Amino acid sequence: MQQTILSIAGKPGLYKLVSRGKNTLIVEALDETHKRIPAFSTDRVTSLADIAMYSDTEDVPLMTVLAAVRDKEDKKACSLAYKKCKAEELRNYFAEVLPNYDRERVHDSDIRKLLSWYDILVKNDITDFEDSMKPTEGDNVDDRMEEKTEKEDKPKK
Repeated sequence: MQQTILSIAGKPGLYKLVSRGKNTLIVEALDETHKRIPAFSTDRVTSLADIAMYSDTEDVPLMTVLAAVRDKEDKKACSLAYKKCKAEELRNYFAEVLPNYDRERVHDSDIRKLLSWYDILVKNDITDFEDSMKPTEGDNVDDRMEEKTEKEDKPKK
């Protein structure tokens, strides 16, 4: 099932896009409250489908990294106590998941956030990351620009 999972800067956790309003998005918290709130155009809202992790070769989409964690953990919550573990332990764990990650540009806080997001998604039975987080048609600016160009190129009758 394809969903738009979002992160909102300054707000903890993850959110599922429910609806779009005028200058707002209606999002539902992926926690036990399932509270619906508006995300305004001034909020920094990012789709998880648009996030990637730095690696030595090219950036790896977040859904691929999450899938690697899922495969390592056998679709269960993260076995590492990432909130309290030492930096070396955290980096060793992440090296098992993504061996060629860029050790200079990926910070410990990035790994902790990724693992907390993984736990939130697993708790909400979202484990098919490749399908549920792939970019959707028409959801980004480039797709809308292409549609606009196609309409302008059609001959008028």
